[in-house]
Amino acid sequence: MNKLITTPCWLLSLLSLLLLSSCDGNDGVIFSTQDDISLGAQVAHEVDSTYRAKGQLLERNSTNAKAYEHMDRIVNRVLNSGQVKYRNEFAWNVKIIKDDETLNAFATPGGHIYVFTGLIKFLEDEDHFAGVIAHEIAHADKRHSVKQLQRDYGIALLLSVALGNNPGALQQIAAQVTGTLAGLRFSREAETEADNASVAYLGGTEYYACDGAAGFFIKMNSTSQDANPPEFLSTHPNPENRVQNIQQQAQEAGCKTATAPDTDFNALKSSLKL
Repeated sequence: MNKLITTPCWLLSLLSLLLLSSCDGNDGVIFSTQDDISLGAQVAHEVDSTYRAKGQLLERNSTNAKAYEHMDRIVNRVLNSGQVKYRNEFAWNVKIIKDDETLNAFATPGGHIYVFTGLIKFLEDEDHFAGVIAHEIAHADKRHSVKQLQRDYGIALLLSVALGNNPGALQQIAAQVTGTLAGLRFSREAETEADNASVAYLGGTEYYACDGAAGFFIKMNSTSQDANPPEFLSTHPNPENRVQNIQQQAQEAGCKTATAPDTDFNALKSSLKL
């Protein structure tokens, strides 16, 4: 997107300092993790407002308490695997969006996680669901989302959004992150890194099958779906190659591939009446 914006002098000075800092020491991003956190909070607020207005955001209240109890247990097993770099820095709060036709989950910069009920309804195995969650956590933890947004919008515009100074751009960015426009189209390298990270994250739980994400791709390939597929299914490398890569990573890591109980996932589906 090409957009003419006027950048104040103080912001140019800040950008100069950022450019002089070592990208290698900052995950290759000309953007601090605190800026990830600020940008993610802004985007999450916009996403919440959008889905709340549609009546689709399932709030963390007494009505949905049981569902979130089981969801949190699944997510926290992944987060507490000892493999998530920004476990203590990012928010890592999860929210459920009521949309039974959309098979998707996504994470914003700074670790705000959103899961659509369509994905929960579609899957049957907790390991496969945990694999999708791990994949999305990886996009935030490896800072893929902010890297892609940085390429799409530029550092100056992102900083203005993170500081709350550009509500128009915020709405566009939030729409892109959720996939309601073009969606974030990650590179081949980013998708592969997220797949590989999912193996490390699940392996670190010593609970889930570390190749759980492969099970999701296998199920998607074997099932004809009219619902909207998640963005990470349509991006390259193709699903067959991703299954092979994930399984190879699991074999090389020597991590657990036996299926874990589906207790929390079944209870989650029951709580949501799916």
